[in-house]
Amino acid sequence: PRTWLSVSATTRRPRPGERDGVDYFFLEEDEFARRADAGEFLEWAEVHGKRYGTPRGRVLEKMREGYDVLLEIDVQGAGQVRERMPEAVTVFVRTPSLRELERRLRERGTESEEEIAERMRNARRENREAGSFDYVITNDELSRAVDELCAIYEKESRP
Repeated sequence: PRTWLSVSATTRRPRPGERDGVDYFFLEEDEFARRADAGEFLEWAEVHGKRYGTPRGRVLEKMREGYDVLLEIDVQGAGQVRERMPEAVTVFVRTPSLRELERRLRERGTESEEEIAERMRNARRENREAGSFDYVITNDELSRAVDELCAIYEKESRP
């Protein structure tokens, strides 16, 4: 099967090296709100004080073309997708511990102390939602986590 990774829209500022239309579609708050109000997102949510959403049109177009579409979204968005597309397969990817998540965030060096604290609060809440997903992967070793995701994809993909 052919696979396509959807590019999300966000109101946050680009991190160093990120490119508009490749990593995210970087939108101003008013433009994001206009698109959300017009129903242009398959799902959207406010996460870590910024808005994120999946543009509906490209997802549906790629599905019509026969692609399996992968969405990299948060817990809130996954809930919306499950409601709108019950056939969707959901995978929750988590760090091995909250301590490890905090270490990774600090190592990345792109968030303030306040943003790290907010992300940690959100992670505690999101981890409680893992049971509502079809699969859970612990990202303790990247190559193993990738292999596990690939195995899930092989099992669940269309013939």
